[in-house]
Amino acid sequence: MLPGDRMTHSHTSLTYPPAPQVDRIDDYHGTQVSDAYRILEDPEADETKAWVEAENQVTFAYLNQIPARDRIKQRLTQLWDYEKYSIPFKEGDRYFYFKNDGLQNQSVLYTLTSLDAEPRLLLDPNTLSPDGTVALSGLEISNNGKLMAYGLSTSGSDWQEWKVRDVETGEDRSDSLQWIKFSGASWTHDDRGFFYSRYDEPNQTTQFEDVNYFQKLYYHRLGTPQSEDVLVYHRPDEKEWGFSGGVTEDGNYLVISVWLGTDPKNLIFYRDLTTPDAPIVELINEFEASYSFIGNSGSFFWFRTDLDAPRGRLIAIDVEKTKSERLSEIIPQADETLESVGVLNHQFVADYLKDAHTEIKIFDLNGTFLREVALPGLGSAGGFGGKQGDTETFYSFTGFTTPATIYRYDMVSGESTLFRQPQVDFNPADYETKQVFYTSKDGTRVPMFVTHKRGIALDGNNPTYLYGYGGFNASLTPAFSVGILVWLEMGGIYAVPNLRGGGEYGEEWHQAGMKQHKQNVFDDFIAAAEWLIANNYTQTSKLAIGGGSNGGLLVGACMTQRPDLFAAALPAVGVMDMLRFHKFTIGWAWTSEYGSADNPEDFPTLYAYSPLHNLKPGTPYPATLITTADRDDRVVPAHSFKFAAALQANHAGEAPVLIRIETKAGHGAGKPTTKAIEEIADKWAFLVKVLGVES
Repeated sequence: MLPGDRMTHSHTSLTYPPAPQVDRIDDYHGTQVSDAYRILEDPEADETKAWVEAENQVTFAYLNQIPARDRIKQRLTQLWDYEKYSIPFKEGDRYFYFKNDGLQNQSVLYTLTSLDAEPRLLLDPNTLSPDGTVALSGLEISNNGKLMAYGLSTSGSDWQEWKVRDVETGEDRSDSLQWIKFSGASWTHDDRGFFYSRYDEPNQTTQFEDVNYFQKLYYHRLGTPQSEDVLVYHRPDEKEWGFSGGVTEDGNYLVISVWLGTDPKNLIFYRDLTTPDAPIVELINEFEASYSFIGNSGSFFWFRTDLDAPRGRLIAIDVEKTKSERLSEIIPQADETLESVGVLNHQFVADYLKDAHTEIKIFDLNGTFLREVALPGLGSAGGFGGKQGDTETFYSFTGFTTPATIYRYDMVSGESTLFRQPQVDFNPADYETKQVFYTSKDGTRVPMFVTHKRGIALDGNNPTYLYGYGGFNASLTPAFSVGILVWLEMGGIYAVPNLRGGGEYGEEWHQAGMKQHKQNVFDDFIAAAEWLIANNYTQTSKLAIGGGSNGGLLVGACMTQRPDLFAAALPAVGVMDMLRFHKFTIGWAWTSEYGSADNPEDFPTLYAYSPLHNLKPGTPYPATLITTADRDDRVVPAHSFKFAAALQANHAGEAPVLIRIETKAGHGAGKPTTKAIEEIADKWAFLVKVLGVES
C-alpha cells in the first residue's frame, strides 16, 4: 500500500483533506522508493493549490478556536512595541543605522552627519508595499558616503533587485539591476560603480523552484543599463561556483571569494585594480580550507582561516612572494573558536566563541595580545566594524533576557559607553539563564542554555520548548526574542543545545555533524530532551521541540526516530525530503553538508534519517504544527507539503498534525512584523492547547 492510501482521518474531530497522489516509484541504486506526493512539488498545479487551501482551512479553524490565542497575540504585540536599533556604521562623513519604532513591518534606514545631529530618513521599506512584504535585503554605501546601492526582496524571495539612491537628496537614480541572488555589492574607490554577482534570467513561471547554477561576477557603472555591465569573472566549466567580489579598503585590489555550495572551504582570487586590464590571479586555488578576507596592508592580505587550525587563526599572505614563502601566522589557534576579525585603530579585534558565548580580544598588528573587551555579561556581542584608522566603533550585546543594546567603544581608552538601550515591558531580573553540559549517546559533552522564570520548581511539570539547529557551521548563541519572552512569561522553559554540526567549537565540531555523521546531531538533540526529563525540568507530556530550515530537518528526524519522547513538534521551513532536496533552487549547494542521494555512498545515510521516508503507518506521532511559506525559494514548500501529507496519512494518534502555509512570504528573511507576530501567536497557542499550558 502506498503511504497515504487512507484518504481521510479523524483525530480530535479533525478531518484532513485528501492529498493528491501518484503511483510513483524511484530507483535509488537498487532501492525502490515511493514518492506518492510528487504532485505537491508543483506549486502551480491545481491539485496543489486546492490542497494548500484546504489544509489552511483546517489549520486556522483549529487555531482560531483556541481561547488563549488572542491573549498571546495581544501580549506579543504589546512587548514587540519598543524601539529597536541596529549597530551604526560610518562611510565618508556620515553615520547610518536602522531603527524600528516598534511595530513597523520593516526597519527604517536613517543617516546623520554626527552622533548629536538630527537623524534623517533615507529609506523606508514600509512605503514600498501596502503589507510590508517588500524588504531591504542588502545595502552598500559608497566610500564618500554620497551614494547607496541597495537590494530589495519581494515576498521573502531570495531574488533581489538592486537600485542606487542619492544619499543627499534621497532620490533614486536610473540604475536597476535584476536577477541578483546570494550577493552584496562593493564600490570602486572612484565611487563610479560597484561589483556584484547575478544569475542568468530564469524562467518566469518556475523562478521560485528552478536550480541556480552559473553565477557570474559583474561590474556595474553608474548611469548605464544592466545590459552594458562588464562581466568580470565566470566559470562556464564550473556551474556550481559562486563569486563574492570585494574591493580592499585602499581601493587597490578586487578580492574574489569563490564559494561552492555551503561548504565553508573556498578559493581566493584577486585582481590589481591599479593596473588596467590586470589579470585575475588565483591566490588560493584549492578547496582546502576556509579563508575569510580581513583586510590588507599593501601586498599583505590578512585572512581568518581554519587551515591547519579547526578553531581558526589569523594569517597573512604576501601576494608578491612565492607560494612557499608568502604565508605567515599572526594570531595562532586558541582554545576558543575564532569567529571573525576586524581591523580598527591599526589593531586586530578578534571575536571568539567560548562555550557558545562571546569574548572579544584585541591584538596589535604583530599578533601581540593587548586586552580583552569587558562585555556586560554572558551573551552575544557583534559589530566592531569600521576602517583601519578608526578609533571609535559600535557593538551590540544581547542575551536570552537582554534586548539588543548598542554600545560605542573607544579603541584608544578601551571604554564602552551606552549608545542605545531598548525599553521593553518586562523585568529581566525575573528570569535566569544557566549553561549546563550533558552527555550525548556516544559520550560527547554538549553545552545547553536553559532559560526560565527565576525560582521555578523542578518537579517535571514545566512546559518546555527545546530549540535546535545543528548544521552548516552555524552557532546558536544567546539572543533576545519577544516570542521567547512570552513563552517564558507563560511559565515555559526555553532550552537551546549547541549541537554538533554547528560552529561553536570550530570545524571539527561542524564535521562531526555532517554527511555520514549527521545522526550525531539527532542523537545530541534527543540526549538534550532526555537530560531535561531526567533532571526534572519537564516530562514527555510537556515537551515540545522546534527548529527552522536545517532545524526543521532536525525536528522532523527526531520526531520520526523518537515519537515517544515528545508531546509536540514545530518544524519550520524544514528540509524533509533528503532524496530530492538538491533538485530545487539552491538545494544542490547543501550536498557538501548532507551528501546526495545520487551518490550510492551517501544514499543509505540520507534514506535512514530522511523525515519524509521514515514515517511509519499506525504510529502515534507528537502533535505537530508544520510551518512554511508559498514563496520560500530557499527550502521550497514542497518539503513541508509532502511531509504533512505523509504524516497525516500515517499518524494513528489523537494528537493534531497540521500545516500552516503563509502567503507572500519566504524562508524568513524580511518577514513583516505583522506576519511574524501572527505566526508566533499560532505556535504558542498550539502548544498551549496540546501541552495543557496555563496561559
